[in-house]
Amino acid sequence: MTDELLLQCRKSQAMVLTLCLIGVLLVSSAEAVVHNLTWEISYQYKYLDCYKKLSVAINGMTPGPEISAAEGDTIIVNVINNLLMENVAIHWHGIRQIGSQWSDGTDGVTQCATMPGDTFTYQFVVDKAGTYMYHSHYGMQREAGLYGMIKVSPRAGESEPFTYDGEHSIVLSDWYHSSPYEQATNLTSIPYQWIGEPQSLLINGRGKYDCANLDATVCNATNPECLRSNFTVSPGLTYRLRIASLTSLSALSFQIEGHNMTVVEADGNYVAPFATQNLYIYSGETYSVLITANQSSSRNYWITTNVVSRKPATPVGSAILNYIPNHSGDDPSTIPPPGPLWNDTESRKAQSASIKAEKDHIQSPPSTSDKTILLLNTQNTFQGRTVWSLNNVSHSLPDTPYLIALKKNWTDVFDQAPAPESYDQGYDIYSVANNTNAISSTSIYRLTFNSTVDVILQNANTMTKNDSETHPWHLHGHDFWVLGYGDDKFNLSTDGQKFNLVNPIMKNTVPLHPYGWTALRFRADNPGVWIFHCHIEPHFLLGMTVLFESGSEMVADPPQQNMGCGKTKSLIMQQPSSVSP
Repeated sequence: MTDELLLQCRKSQAMVLTLCLIGVLLVSSAEAVVHNLTWEISYQYKYLDCYKKLSVAINGMTPGPEISAAEGDTIIVNVINNLLMENVAIHWHGIRQIGSQWSDGTDGVTQCATMPGDTFTYQFVVDKAGTYMYHSHYGMQREAGLYGMIKVSPRAGESEPFTYDGEHSIVLSDWYHSSPYEQATNLTSIPYQWIGEPQSLLINGRGKYDCANLDATVCNATNPECLRSNFTVSPGLTYRLRIASLTSLSALSFQIEGHNMTVVEADGNYVAPFATQNLYIYSGETYSVLITANQSSSRNYWITTNVVSRKPATPVGSAILNYIPNHSGDDPSTIPPPGPLWNDTESRKAQSASIKAEKDHIQSPPSTSDKTILLLNTQNTFQGRTVWSLNNVSHSLPDTPYLIALKKNWTDVFDQAPAPESYDQGYDIYSVANNTNAISSTSIYRLTFNSTVDVILQNANTMTKNDSETHPWHLHGHDFWVLGYGDDKFNLSTDGQKFNLVNPIMKNTVPLHPYGWTALRFRADNPGVWIFHCHIEPHFLLGMTVLFESGSEMVADPPQQNMGCGKTKSLIMQQPSSVSP
């Protein structure tokens, strides 16, 4: 019922849409459960890969607690910032925040980050079944361990287009021993200092760093915190693995020794099932795969993850698939499978192109778009610093959040000049260009509400010879149709004719492969300001982001708790002390 109402809402005119969406939420809430959570954010010393590191934890946990709910449920999270010296903002990645724009959790966009000692209450509806995640959206704080998984089941009486006997949640992450502050300092220094590859890969927050020749107070290989994660299965049964990548840098391959996987869900959208021995997964993506415990139960099996798309200097991450009742989590006697070659780009592109919508859950995209935005991804320099740019613009966030500035009509908060919608078509994507002419801007893209927008992501060479990096792009507030991928430079007249308008998958995060392009289409039907950015932490820090605004006048006035920075400081004293999310 709710899905049908939502579909009708999205066909409504702008003035009708807000009331329509409120009706959807009221219907949803009448059927739903309210989950009221309290999270205390604190510093904790952790030995996630056996090496002692100061981490950011939720209720003492890194990764944080899993949120489990049903479609239509309301989630309320009271976040208490017990950190001593840094702010907090938490983004609910994949949750579209329809009617709850102020809870998107993006510092500088919808809120001022929560200061030490303060509490922020997020409230939103999980409006679609699927696998999602949450993570810090403040600086590079995510890298310190503030992240976790959101698992949404169908509402009562509804089913998914696949069946299984049990399930496991798997959070993949990379792990640095340096702090986010050290990394940010290196990245923004003159000369630029790259942070290097991560020290470990973690599966559900556990990895194995080589502690040889290190003092036991610094690295302790026997610490129970770094025991391998263990996933139990019973012979003959089928299991759903919900997999989320929360890496700060790395693209990964995921595989299970001796077992095939069938991909059935991506970013909360059902996939036309396909089998694979290894799943490529990029930062910000979630997948569900089905495995059947059909191998010999006389032994256990390796689960491994390895770095792809970058020349790895990080050991393979590992966990154990434990067949019961015969085993108790012992390491398999075999050698862990190494996974695919890191530079097998064709295999990765082929898997991306194979992801289509499940036949009974196809949401057909509009046949044409109202606007096309071409975004050239380049590495540049700005005032002697290395940055990442889109169409020669390295974007930064203002001191006052965008959405608040728009609601208050503060035109001096961000650059009012329109962001560039294209680039010089003569640009050679294969050369090391003299990209010393970048500009820094807080400009945004203003879209007509309810219009259809195409975004073409175009990759190019970095400032290093023969190097084009993989970029996972994430859009807040919306799902988008993935219309296609291609090699070389995008040609609107010819490549546009190849778009998949029949059964494209909808996602919220998608990879842009080296020296190629990725084409997206979305409806600007969720009022507000939404950030679209590379999900690699160093790239986001250095400007690889854009902002889309549409219908912001329909958003409710900002709650007091979202203020406290920039021009909003003076408004706090003018509002009642009670706050609502």
